[in-house]
Order: sequence, then structure tokens, then C-alpha cells
Amino acid sequence: MNKENYPLARLLPYLSRYRLKIVFGFLMVVLTVIAGLIGPRVLGYVVDELQAVIAAENLTFFAALIVGISFVEGFFRFWMRKILIGVSRDVEYDLRNDFFSHIQKMSLSFLQSRSTGDIMSRATNDLSAVRFVLGPGIMHTMYAVVLTLIGTTYLLHMNWKLTLLTYIPLALVSVTVKSFGRQIHDRFRGIQEQFSAISTHTQENISGIRVVKSFAREESEIDVYKKLNREYVRRNISLIRLTAVYFPLMTALIGMSSIVLLWFGGRQVIESHLTLGDFVAFMGYLGMLTWPMIAVGRIFNIFQRGSASMGRILETMNTPPQIRSIPGAAPPANIRGGLEIRNLTFRYPGTQKPVLQDISVSVPPGTTLAIVGHTGSGKSSLVNLIPRLFDPPRGTVLVDGQDVKDWPLSELRKSIGYVPQETFLFSDTIEENIAFGRSAEMAASELEWAAYISQISADIETFSRKMETYVGERGITLSGGQKQRIAISRAVAIHPKILIFDDSLSNVDTYTEERILEELTKVMKDRTTILVSHRISTIKNAHQIVVLKNGTVAEKGTHDSLMAQDGIYADLYRKQLLEEELNIT
Repeated sequence: MNKENYPLARLLPYLSRYRLKIVFGFLMVVLTVIAGLIGPRVLGYVVDELQAVIAAENLTFFAALIVGISFVEGFFRFWMRKILIGVSRDVEYDLRNDFFSHIQKMSLSFLQSRSTGDIMSRATNDLSAVRFVLGPGIMHTMYAVVLTLIGTTYLLHMNWKLTLLTYIPLALVSVTVKSFGRQIHDRFRGIQEQFSAISTHTQENISGIRVVKSFAREESEIDVYKKLNREYVRRNISLIRLTAVYFPLMTALIGMSSIVLLWFGGRQVIESHLTLGDFVAFMGYLGMLTWPMIAVGRIFNIFQRGSASMGRILETMNTPPQIRSIPGAAPPANIRGGLEIRNLTFRYPGTQKPVLQDISVSVPPGTTLAIVGHTGSGKSSLVNLIPRLFDPPRGTVLVDGQDVKDWPLSELRKSIGYVPQETFLFSDTIEENIAFGRSAEMAASELEWAAYISQISADIETFSRKMETYVGERGITLSGGQKQRIAISRAVAIHPKILIFDDSLSNVDTYTEERILEELTKVMKDRTTILVSHRISTIKNAHQIVVLKNGTVAEKGTHDSLMAQDGIYADLYRKQLLEEELNIT
């Protein structure tokens, strides 16, 4: 079986985990069907009895019997639904966890090439459609198959000629299902894709609401949303029009069976080839068997929708992580944090022009490397390669003399405290954001220490809930400088061997910056530190400074030696001194 053509086949391993529940649920389906099939037979028997003799006590007995049968059927039906729908929730839980786990392993290049709204749509709307297959889809399929097999067998036993005649119109149902199935699948997939577009637009507008409001683009964004929403409605109506023809057509085909039964069955009763009670029972059984035939359309619709959604989910889950640990990878026995970059040339996936070219630098353990350069010179690209946020070529980035690709990915990243250029805080408390990188709970003294290092502790004391203050989505309730300082606290809190600060003091005033650097100097003594900054004041005390220009090393040395060269670095320094003088005056 080609699993690409049958996306739902990928659900079999998930279902196999709950096979005992499914077997027990199937047993409840069989018992529900058997209990339900007793009713028409009893009713037929009552009709024949009433023709012979009418007695009140007989009516009471038969009425109580039919009520009792209904209770028994209801009992088995309850457990049928509880078990099988429960299994669908269990599988949904497993599948949702696996999807989220897979997303966590994907590289930045993958996530940057897909919108957040699209991924969210697959993790929510598409997963719900798949869960509907696993729950009502499988349950109704089991019920329809068992009812059809047992019911048809009994009808053939009662009157095989009449059964075959009534089933002739039902043969057209399979033709109808096949002709409509692919159209339903394609149209529903289009609906899900449009829902992703709506989710993306909504997510971007909520995240960027400050920009939208500051440029007074509310009405324009509303118009774009209306267009997306109108297209979503159009695609839904297209599917509705298709199903509006599909389901009545199914009902009409099934109704033809009732006409056949009335015509030929009625004549057999008149000619005494069939008792009235048998005819009533036959009519009851056929009425029960029309549900599976009607359900075929609904079940097929559920499976087609689920197949389209599972296909979208598999597009993500079938994409292997580009960055992962190699089998047998192990870190050095004694992690010290030494860093070496050898002849590094790097280009982003899908691009031809390298963003970094022939870069070599060595950073002994416990020393500080500063990286400076104009915007777009490759500073962030370089530091992103150290924790393998993007994958460097083999042999070009080494930590403690070992290629970063030979490190277990989790161990490498646990050894690095990273403050990215774009500060991100989670929608949680200040305490949880600082302690995010720690696997164990942080003591209050450690939290206070980490907050003091970044000079955010004084600000925290002004908040009514102190460390328990919620920062809002992406830290929206905090200033840019406060967010950067909490991010610094988060990095130092894990006590890493390597610290990377990617322009992480850009929103902090110079006075606070000096105090932070003073405290960081104590932390940096035993750690390898990478400082990326536009401010010369931030980096001038580094053990070595690298100046990048257009992705290459233009200058390298200490502050004093670079000033003596009177090159790019010296020019940057003089310009910043001039800016400071102008600001003072």
C-alpha cells in the first residue's frame, strides 16, 4: 500500500496501542446490533399473534419485552460509544503530542519557511478532522458493517428473493460514493488551506497590533480579512453544494428499496407467501439497514475530510529534522567551553551566496570574543552556528576541540547560554521566564542572583506581584530594556560554559549597561563569552575583537591594537564618540 496515497494508513500504529479497547468496543458493537435486531422480530411476532387472538395481558407482556430490549440495546450502545470515542481521544492525544514534538525538533529554516498560522491550523483544525475519523468514523463503520452483515443474513433467511430485489437499488450507492469521493476530498483540502491563511493573517495582526495601529491600517487589515473570509465561505459553500446533491441522491436510492419492498412484499402478503408479521419485521429490518446505506455517504465524507487533513499533517511530520544528533554522539568528558572556528564558509539553505566566508578564530576557555560590524555583516549568522540553530559545514565549528556536529544536540545547547538579538519572553511570570532553561526548580536565592546580574531586580521590586508578575504575550507589558535584561538573567541562570550575547544591550541605557557589564564580568571569568554589539563601549574590554564586513573578517585584535590600525573599528569608535558628544550637548 502506498502510504502517500492513503494518509490514514499512518494511523494504524497509533490504533494498535489500543487494540484491546478496540476489540472490546467491537464486541459492544456486535451486541448492540444483535439487541437492536431482536426488536423487529418481536414486533412481527406480535402482529401475527394479534391476528390470531387479542388479549390485554399479551399486549402488556410484549410492550414490556420491547421496552426491555430497548434498555439492553441502550446499555450496549453506551459502552460502544464510550470505548470507541474514548480511543479516538487517546489517539488524538498521542498524535497531537507527536506533532508538537516533531515541530520542536525542526530547524529554524523549516519554521521560517512556514507561517505560524498554517502550523497552528494543522495542529488544531486538521487534527480535529483526523480525530473525527478515529471516533465517529470508525465507530459508525463498525456498526454499519456488522448491522449490514447480520441484518442481510437474516433477511436472506426470511425471504431471499425479496431481499435481492430490495438490494438492487442499493448497488447504485457504491457508484455514487466513488464518483463524489474525490471531489469531496479536494474541496475539503482547499477549505483547510484557506483556514490556514485566515489563521496566519489573524496571528500576524494580533502579534503586530502595535504596528497596525501606529500606521492606522485597521480598516485595510479588516478588508484583507474579509476577502480571506469570503474565500473561505465560498469554498465551504462549494462543498455544501456538492453534499447537497450527494446526500439527497443517497436517500433517493435507498427510498427506491422501500418502494420495491412495498410493491413485491405487499403482493406476497396478499398471495399468502409471506405473513403480515414477517412483512412488518422485514420492513423494520430494511428500515434499520437503510441507516448503514445513508451512513456510507456520511462515513465516506468523514474519511475524505480526515484523509485530506492527515495528508496536511504528514506533510510536516514526514519532513525529517535537518539538524539532529548523530548516533553515538557524546560530549567531551570535561566541558570547558573552548571555541574554535576553522575556515568557515556558510550559506543559508536554498541560497547560493555565502553570508560568511573563510572565517577563522580561536577563543580559549574563559576568555571573551567580541564581534562588531555594520548591519548585515554576518554577526548573528556566525553566533547562530555555535548552538547549531543553523548547521555549519563539518569541521568548521568546534567546542572543546570537538566538532559541534559530534555533540549530542541537547548537551551542546545546555552548555550554551544564548541571548538572541530578538528578545522573546513567554506568556508567563518573570520567575518562570528566568528559570526557563533549568530542568529543576530554582531556589529563591538563585533567582535573585540571576535578576541582580542583569540589573532587573530593582524593576521587579516595583511590580506589585514581584517575581510572580505576568509579562503578557512576548513580554508586551515590559519595556524593551526590561525584556532584554530578563533574557540575560535566563541565560546566566543555567550556569553555562559558553555565554552568547547577540546585541542584547541595545535597548539598555549606557549607565545600566555599565552596571550590567560590571556584574557580567564576574560571571564571565570562568566562562567563554561571545559579545555581539554595535556599541564599542560594550566590547572594548574583550580579550579579542573581530570586525566583520560583508561576511568576512576585516580586522582582528584587541581594542588598543585595532585603534592603532586606524581601520573600520577605529572609525566606528570615533563616530560613536561623536554621537555621544552631540547627545550630551
